[in-house]
Amino acid sequence: MSGDVAELIIVNQAFYDAHEARDAQAMADLWLHTDDVWCVHPGWPILRGWPAVGQSWDAIIGGPGRLQFILTDVVAQVEGATGWVSLNENLVGPGETSTVATVNLFRFTDDGWRLLAHHGSPVMASL
Repeated sequence: MSGDVAELIIVNQAFYDAHEARDAQAMADLWLHTDDVWCVHPGWPILRGWPAVGQSWDAIIGGPGRLQFILTDVVAQVEGATGWVSLNENLVGPGETSTVATVNLFRFTDDGWRLLAHHGSPVMASL
């Protein structure tokens, strides 16, 4: 694994660690704060620009539910200053479990890898 891919996997894990810890500042620190960021939470419409994306994370992290993430099928790739991680988020919450197919898109900056986009789609229980 190249250093770039290894670093990307570490930053991707930090995203889930911030979510599990309900740490809004750590989550904000992982994102670019630009108009070109976007996010699709399962069941939500697309959010564009850091103000909308940041508010969504504040609402999720400040909400009543607490989730544990078990990540599977993690594949990371880097092309120049762009990296992406595709994976399955296996969510464990109070009285529920579910799976979300996810792609996290990163851009390499002077401050290291930062999230440019997150897209999560719920996986149907049976196809």
